[in-house]
Amino acid sequence: MRKSKPKKRIILPDPKFNDTLVTKFVNNLMLRGKKSLAYDVFYDAMDIIKSKMEEDALEVWKKALANVTPSVEVRSRRVGGATFQIPSEIRPTRKLSIGMKNLIGFARKRHEKSMAQKLASEVMAAYKDEGAAFKKKEDTHRMAEANKAFSHFRF
Repeated sequence: MRKSKPKKRIILPDPKFNDTLVTKFVNNLMLRGKKSLAYDVFYDAMDIIKSKMEEDALEVWKKALANVTPSVEVRSRRVGGATFQIPSEIRPTRKLSIGMKNLIGFARKRHEKSMAQKLASEVMAAYKDEGAAFKKKEDTHRMAEANKAFSHFRF
């Protein structure tokens, strides 16, 4: 390749939990550059989780994130006029990014009052291996398993 790879940005840990993973999640949650509002939503969701479950809220969130993070995905590839869905491994940073985006996206689609409540209930559902974000991961894995025969077309 002619161009050099861009440098990885250093992400600072969040103020409350002192965790860089939380900062990445909040950056995905943020809309229109309103980071303090995104932090408020996340911390309120953590408080709701803490009040409803007896476990540590951060640990519940981390396990929920791990539960919705896919390990394989299918990519379309044209081979001789036909388009095949080819399963391929996902690199770790992309796995995490997809997991976060699915969790946030399906939380936004829930029908509850505030975003903090939506996020909290989606995280609790993902923690229990249920909910829309977990179903999306399962569907992705099922699709990859069904198209395993085409894995020799890998690129």
